[in-house]
Amino acid sequence: MSGRIERAFTRARKAKRAAFIPYITAGDPNPERTVVLARALERAGADILELGVPFTDPIADGPTNQRAAERALSRGTTLSGVLGLVRELRYSSELPVVLFTYFNPVHAYGMARFAVDAAAAGVDGVLFTDVPVDEAAVAHEALKRVGIELVLLVAPTSTRARVKAVRRLAGSFVYFIARAGVTGPRTSLEEGLEDQVRLVRKLAKARVVVGFGVSTPEQVTRIAQFADGVVVGSALVERIGELGDVPELPGEVEAIARSFALATRRK
Repeated sequence: MSGRIERAFTRARKAKRAAFIPYITAGDPNPERTVVLARALERAGADILELGVPFTDPIADGPTNQRAAERALSRGTTLSGVLGLVRELRYSSELPVVLFTYFNPVHAYGMARFAVDAAAAGVDGVLFTDVPVDEAAVAHEALKRVGIELVLLVAPTSTRARVKAVRRLAGSFVYFIARAGVTGPRTSLEEGLEDQVRLVRKLAKARVVVGFGVSTPEQVTRIAQFADGVVVGSALVERIGELGDVPELPGEVEAIARSFALATRRK
């Protein structure tokens, strides 16, 4: 398991809070800004950064993240370029990085080559949005050999047998999708979310991070009471899209992220 990810969760637990995991799309509004935004998120209190790899057919993403991917791709962002951005971040930061990607870009790059290059760049974990647990063994082995965690998704519709299967491949945590459907802000959380998270933690025997649709500090506070970490993405990505490449962008993103980071404290 990644030492940086483990240390991040340990620090959060000792501080009596859930880990804050912001998501941004690499290359949005342009590649040059990605490292600057990552550092702004770190200053705001990010424990782990989830960095999206832009893809032409992001079926798991809602309109906000789809538009971000389009902007990033129009700026020439590639998987190789994203690894270069992580490498650049490592010159000045130990913030753990989990790549959020679809399998096709990695398949085109070559799984073994990707694993080696990702490790060399300083990637800590990889989450494939479209690789189910029963098809994840090859990716898990390739990443494990170089010390990178495979982060697996668990949905509200996942059976107990499937959640138990996650246990064999899970690293520091599993990612629980707060609701069925695509990414994007929602005004309320699903009923029974706390019970679902507790059951997944028991069956998978791993920490549980909650994401998809978490878009207000109030929602973060509620989830932080029972989850090990909270992912906030669309609220940040939407603001990046609204502002674009302006001088005020890093400060604006830092301020928004800080409000979410503060909300992770447990009562």
